[in-house]
Amino acid sequence: MRHGKKFNHLSRTADHRRAMLANMAISLIMHKRITTTLAKAKALKKYVEPLLTRAKDENNKTKEQSTTQHRVVFSYLQNKEALKELFNVVGPKIGDRPGGYTRIIKLGHRLGDGADIAFIELVDFDENMMKEPKAAKKTRRSRRSSAKTEAPKAEEAKAEEVVEEVKAEEAAPAAEETLAEEAKAE
Repeated sequence: MRHGKKFNHLSRTADHRRAMLANMAISLIMHKRITTTLAKAKALKKYVEPLLTRAKDENNKTKEQSTTQHRVVFSYLQNKEALKELFNVVGPKIGDRPGGYTRIIKLGHRLGDGADIAFIELVDFDENMMKEPKAAKKTRRSRRSSAKTEAPKAEEAKAEEVVEEVKAEEAAPAAEETLAEEAKAE
């Protein structure tokens, strides 16, 4: 019976699965975003978030506790460069976030075998989502769409510019005539 056995085995042996998740965690920490299958992304999320929590909490610990956190995370990752990146760059940036350090976004199906593809990324390192301003919240519906109302305004502005140019061209010869008349009067 499978009572209490909830995690996805990913059709691999325990050693293969552990090595694969460690490699994917290293890639995620170093590159901040990776593309993989949906099942692997979900398994990676469960694997990497406790490590990110340890890196985040490391800033508030004593030297002995900090060393212990480094050793525990190193036992999972086995990569010094990823450990430095995690504790020096990622940890301080996610320090104020209470959880949910990663985001999984589905991309569709892989052409070869139809597997669901997704990318998993660190939430605080996605500049594209941070830069976009939030859309103004609409309070009620209207029959007019915003595109229909903006187009006439743009056309009106262009028409006003043309009228101003025509007026300026008409005023220029009139100004020259008045100057010529003033010159003759003198």
